[in-house]
Amino acid sequence: MTSARRIGLFGRLGSGNLGNDATLEAVLAYLRAEYPDAVVDSMCSGPEALTARYGIPAVQLHWLHDKQAPQSRLARAVLTVPRIALGALVDTWRTAGWVTRHDVVIVPGMGVLESTVPQRPWQLPYSLAVLSIAGRLSGTKVAFVSVGATVVRQRVTRVLLRIGARLAHYRSFRDEESLDAARRTGLASTRDRVYPDLVFALPAPAAAPGPTGIIGVGVMAYYGSADDRARSDELHTTYLDKMRRLVGRLVASGYQVQLFVGDEADEPVVPELLAEAGPGNARYDRCDTFDELIHQVAGVDVMVGTRFHNVIAALKCGTPTIAIGYGRKHDAVMRLLGQGEYVHDIRDFDVDRLIEQLTVLTHDRERIVGELAERNSELKRALEDQFSALSAEVFARPPARVGSVPT
Repeated sequence: MTSARRIGLFGRLGSGNLGNDATLEAVLAYLRAEYPDAVVDSMCSGPEALTARYGIPAVQLHWLHDKQAPQSRLARAVLTVPRIALGALVDTWRTAGWVTRHDVVIVPGMGVLESTVPQRPWQLPYSLAVLSIAGRLSGTKVAFVSVGATVVRQRVTRVLLRIGARLAHYRSFRDEESLDAARRTGLASTRDRVYPDLVFALPAPAAAPGPTGIIGVGVMAYYGSADDRARSDELHTTYLDKMRRLVGRLVASGYQVQLFVGDEADEPVVPELLAEAGPGNARYDRCDTFDELIHQVAGVDVMVGTRFHNVIAALKCGTPTIAIGYGRKHDAVMRLLGQGEYVHDIRDFDVDRLIEQLTVLTHDRERIVGELAERNSELKRALEDQFSALSAEVFARPPARVGSVPT
């Protein structure tokens, strides 16, 4: 083939989730370094934002996204199922047509095979199934690259994700827990491999020499997983009450608090925590990109993070970190960086214990910063190996020029 490769990027991209977009940035850096003549576009959740930020054409992932639901409650009740059926039919045609116009389609990282946040089967799970079926039928190679996975208990969702994952040409998982869960539910095979989260391939600032007297607190609009819809409000209230207590304790101890979010959906939580801290004791500076986020995180003494990529941002720049985890992925990445003892379950974490650990991290900060720097170098090398594997197994021939992902 002498013409330029046609490469598509697929998933919940450009819709306000900083971690998802960061995984996209890592893949774009690889493609632009190794395949500079490739024609790249995307089918994603936020096409306008993606095009504006990265300069690549993009189309909407779901046809119903821009279609307003009926205002009347009765009309919504009557038309919900027909609307979903029509949307699925239109998206089947749209997605299949988009896939066939590419040589390769990449799903760049993200927790696309997880059930840690609520999702309906006719949303991304169905789209992933159509993606891989269309790829098989048209000869387009579909690659799931460093994705997250969990054991999915919702039967229809599990079946759709299994179709999407198993029919892909290439699969890799971002941690051993994801690979294990994928194998247990039939989403993976024995030949699949583990590589780190793609964000570890991105450049990052070094952690501030410190101490700055600032503690980072990453918050989330947490409502549980797909299994928790009946008690989602209760889970949200319990989590938010504990985060208020945490912020209050930090301020009472003389710290300044800097708040972070990882998704636009988390921003409604921020005013409540700023009010808890009181005037002048806390701040929140909106971040529109992962690069902005990681530069802010690098300036705090310790990060207490909830959103997965808030945690990764801190670990990536060498900031001592405590994770409030809502999935096994938090345990996995913290162990990978040698920080496994500093993980708390979001459903039952103890604020007093967290404060004790924060004090330990503050006192031992210099050693931990050095340890994290060494671990990050190892992860970056592992991702360079994965990019080499992609060139060999997905693109099937060497890159247009030899080189590594720029730093």
